[in-house]
Amino acid sequence: MKTIAAFKEETNAVFIAAPVSMQYNSTLLQTFQSMDFMVLQGITAASVNKRIHHMCNGANLAYERKAFFEVNGFKNIDHIASGDDMLLMQKISDRYPGKISYLLSKDVIVITQAAETWKEFFSQRIRWASKATNYNDIKIFSALFLVYFFNCSLLALLIAGFWMNYLWLGFAGVLLIKTIIELLFLYPVAKFYNKQGLLNLFPLYQPLHIFYTVIAGWLGVFGSFEWKGRRVK
Repeated sequence: MKTIAAFKEETNAVFIAAPVSMQYNSTLLQTFQSMDFMVLQGITAASVNKRIHHMCNGANLAYERKAFFEVNGFKNIDHIASGDDMLLMQKISDRYPGKISYLLSKDVIVITQAAETWKEFFSQRIRWASKATNYNDIKIFSALFLVYFFNCSLLALLIAGFWMNYLWLGFAGVLLIKTIIELLFLYPVAKFYNKQGLLNLFPLYQPLHIFYTVIAGWLGVFGSFEWKGRRVK
């Protein structure tokens, strides 16, 4: 709390996002989750610090009571099954432009648990994807659309290769470039979270990441998911 209070005094921010780390074991599911979540945390920190768009995780954030009540808290967004943290962040940002900050400090890292089954994992990620249509920030919506379109294009290239084999060379080339760029971005993030060992597995998990992004993104908009014991459309 002292670190957050000192950061608040230093920046005069009314909304502070902070780092979250996912605990994991040696299983495929949990190492993949931890790695994927680490990527999201890196993007969150970069996007908030560079004021590109607004991202946060509800497990670790702080905001002024005054600002919360000025924007009527979760009113008009409390019916949404996922994304209330980021939607609140957007509301406060609209009321206080330039007053959103990210606290990049190991002292305030919060640990969260990974999903225990693939069903639970996909349900969670579909729920996360479902909030995309609720954002009124064109920058974050555009970024999400471009990421989804890129992964769909890679998957289409892979499938088309079964009929035109030379396309697999294109797929391999684009995947290699994607992997290198993402590793360069991810290295300082992994170092911050003391998870450099996960980077050795990163290239192997690329195909899995593409498949899950396409599936979760599609079902998040057009499908349904389980949340808190009920099915949400």
